[in-house]
Amino acid sequence: MTLLKVENLSVDFPTPDGLVSAVHETSFEISAGETLAIVGESGSGKTVTNLALMGLIPSRTANISGSAKFESHDGPIDLISMDRNELRKYRGKDIAMIFQDPMSSLHPFYTIGDQIIEAHQIHNKVDIKVSKARAIELLELVGIQGADTRIKAFPHQFSGGMRQRVMIAMALVNNPLLLIADEPTTALDVTVQAQIIKLLADLQQEFKMAMILITHDMGVVAGAADRVNVMYAGRIVESANVRDLYANPLMPYTQGLLASVPRMDRPHTNRLSAIPGQPPSMIALPTGCSFNPRCTRKSEVGDSKCETQMPDLTPRGNGHLSRCFIGEGA
Repeated sequence: MTLLKVENLSVDFPTPDGLVSAVHETSFEISAGETLAIVGESGSGKTVTNLALMGLIPSRTANISGSAKFESHDGPIDLISMDRNELRKYRGKDIAMIFQDPMSSLHPFYTIGDQIIEAHQIHNKVDIKVSKARAIELLELVGIQGADTRIKAFPHQFSGGMRQRVMIAMALVNNPLLLIADEPTTALDVTVQAQIIKLLADLQQEFKMAMILITHDMGVVAGAADRVNVMYAGRIVESANVRDLYANPLMPYTQGLLASVPRMDRPHTNRLSAIPGQPPSMIALPTGCSFNPRCTRKSEVGDSKCETQMPDLTPRGNGHLSRCFIGEGA
């Protein structure tokens, strides 16, 4: 069953220097119980896409259009057109988000228990003792030892990995249908990263929820996602199931991302290669394909097509989509 269907989502920020097109006519969907990874460099539109879905971009600062049909417990709703006050009933309950930096997401003046209890009380008319018991249960579930005591601690008394576990507990306290995890392993060491990713996978199975995993780390994606959307300059440039994407990346940008990641399954004969150049300014995108100034394969396409035309996101078989003229019609 399709849980969330996003169609033609665009997010533009008017600035004194011009219009910043952070997300442009992006469409995707996610099914119940599925993990969809959204990957790309910083500034590609990953986080803005999901902040728009959560209703966390003030309408006075951005122009948001398109639709995002979500199958909530109360029936289908449109996350984009819905009144922001109405959306609060679903945010944190049916759809929850783990933010990138737990230290800035947790309030430093309140105990972690108070913050998780508040998240539960907002959406459940129950005695505070019930909410406290639920908070302790979730803290134990995410692997925090002595939860009945640690619930009285403040965020600064936890390590980075433990704070991330607290954020996960808070996000799951109301049994959401969809969890959005925004760079959940940023600033954590490799061992803790693996623990957090495994924890999310285990909790996803237990809660039977869908998950959108936002990351720039292709290594994280390989073992965690069912499908992958690759974003560049505010657009999806490739979409495929995770096996197809790693075995047969079609878009040169995706190929560049994968080439920059160490692979244990291949001989270490060459140095890792970086994608040349820098991501474009979102105020003044290049004409044609946004990736063309950095693309090392555009000479394979004739008539300067890459510099003058934006390729469509085209089906290439087996649910694999690519926004590239290379291999078009193959």
